[in-house]
Amino acid sequence: MVARMGLLDGKRIVVTGASRGLGRAFATALAAEGAQLVVNGTKASWVDALVSELEASGAAATGVVGSVADDDVAASLIEACVTAFGGIDAVVNNAGIVRDRTLLKMTPEEFDEVIAVNLRGTWSVSRHAAAAMRDSGGLLLQIISNAAFTGSIGQTNYAASKAGVMGMFYAWDAELRRFGIRVNALWPIAATDMTGVVFDNAAKRAEAEGRPTPAPRELGFGQPADVAPIVVYLCSDRAAHLRSQLFTFNGSKLAVWQHPKEVDVRHQDGWTVDQLDAALHDAAEPVHVPTF
Repeated sequence: MVARMGLLDGKRIVVTGASRGLGRAFATALAAEGAQLVVNGTKASWVDALVSELEASGAAATGVVGSVADDDVAASLIEACVTAFGGIDAVVNNAGIVRDRTLLKMTPEEFDEVIAVNLRGTWSVSRHAAAAMRDSGGLLLQIISNAAFTGSIGQTNYAASKAGVMGMFYAWDAELRRFGIRVNALWPIAATDMTGVVFDNAAKRAEAEGRPTPAPRELGFGQPADVAPIVVYLCSDRAAHLRSQLFTFNGSKLAVWQHPKEVDVRHQDGWTVDQLDAALHDAAEPVHVPTF
């Protein structure tokens, strides 16, 4: 019997925040296609359980416990991959937390904690990974959110962290091209613990209006396993032509997002306040993507 060839055979991949939700689905799907994995989470029992599950499926896997907000943990993730598998081909920067509270109630500690994990942690892991990829190339895949572009009530810290990741994303693409390191971003739309508030609010509205509670799919959300195939694809050689791109995916709808562009341009030599007022008087309201 001929062994099945996986799309990612030989690929060495680090997945942060892999012990549950999207990260766990990503790790499982990557392993199923032959990837060798370093998985990460903050709870040792969850990380150990995932490693055991991956190994039982025939995959090569090792775990690193700790928060990516700790630069030593970030360095250990990359070192573990290089030591165990001889190098690193891709990082999936999935680790993220929320500490939701409105601007008027949010504490400095709540702001800093989210920035430390989501923004600085992504920077730390990517910094160490890029150093290891310098001579061989590779992929830095950033897992982001609509909050980076549209904002959402109670998520000043989370929106700032994800918008910051996108800012780093463009800087890294410019800096790392010469080393053959690609940077892409994925905005996954999936039902997870983090998005549970969306379904709670939808259920409350439906009850108040006498309607049935909508299913996640009706609200545009897939399950984590539905979203995982795009991570497999982006980590594969088939996606080697893609760089500096942002994708959304919910398991049924796939979209490629265009970089920011001018939508209304006017020229004249010298502007008075009245002329500026006339030009901007009918400026369109900001276009907001539905909050998922």
